[in-house]
Amino acid sequence: MLLLLISILNGCAQRSQEQISSEIFEAGASTGVLEGTQMREASGLVASINNPGMLWTHNDSGNAAEIFLIDGTGKLKCTIHFPGLKNRDWEEIAIGAGPDPAKSYLYIGEIGDNNAVYEYKFIYRIEEPVITGSIKDSSLTNVDKIKFRLSDGARDTEAMTIDPVTKDIFIFSKRERKVNLYKLSGTVSTTEVMTAERVLEGLPFTWIVAVDISEDGSEILVKNYDNVFYWKRLSGESVDEAIKRTHETLPYSPEPQGESIAFSRQGDGYYTTSEQKNKMPQHLYFYKRK
Repeated sequence: MLLLLISILNGCAQRSQEQISSEIFEAGASTGVLEGTQMREASGLVASINNPGMLWTHNDSGNAAEIFLIDGTGKLKCTIHFPGLKNRDWEEIAIGAGPDPAKSYLYIGEIGDNNAVYEYKFIYRIEEPVITGSIKDSSLTNVDKIKFRLSDGARDTEAMTIDPVTKDIFIFSKRERKVNLYKLSGTVSTTEVMTAERVLEGLPFTWIVAVDISEDGSEILVKNYDNVFYWKRLSGESVDEAIKRTHETLPYSPEPQGESIAFSRQGDGYYTTSEQKNKMPQHLYFYKRK
């Protein structure tokens, strides 16, 4: 808790020195509040492909193994349960390609490790469900399990995304004063233990909790508790090459413990939401593109 407080204070100091760019996106506006108490520890967010206008989210460590489909106002539409899985520390959800090029897949990142004690991390991959209006609860048992380790040992991670251009999976570390970026190759294995290679070290950010890449791969959002960082990717540029360049800092509405960010599927803005703290409402904020 002390480390988190220090981080937040440092983040606030950093934010006061950051020049916020308002040329691309407007300030955040609440579109609603996450419905009920089921999503009180929302730690991941991604826009659905198969369910237009909807988003997927989930809780983090110690909660049930389930994901939630919400609409653009935060109303819960469907809960997907995974009876064969345990939520050790689910911290991120991403969407992208998979074994069948005609389908979209959800990737649930069991990648959290507050005390850096786990040798292995896991990503659970499922075909993205199509939810009709009558389905409120469903269960899935057909889940691919991707097991991997970081190339430089155990550490905490919370931010994961899939590059739609190369299909590579990128993961940021969280707790270092200067974080690292790791990459899993686009062809992931469900039978062998993989290694996420460190591709960038000592980036000038700390407490990174969320990341997303736009559907066309041209824009990158990275978030800590107090800032949203933005890169416009150049043609032919890799994600790590882009991240090495100077970023812009985008508008961000302060949240109790905001650990989620997602581009809209239409590309007209981005969303953030938060875990619940001190019974404060969990707003779903939308930052509209100008």
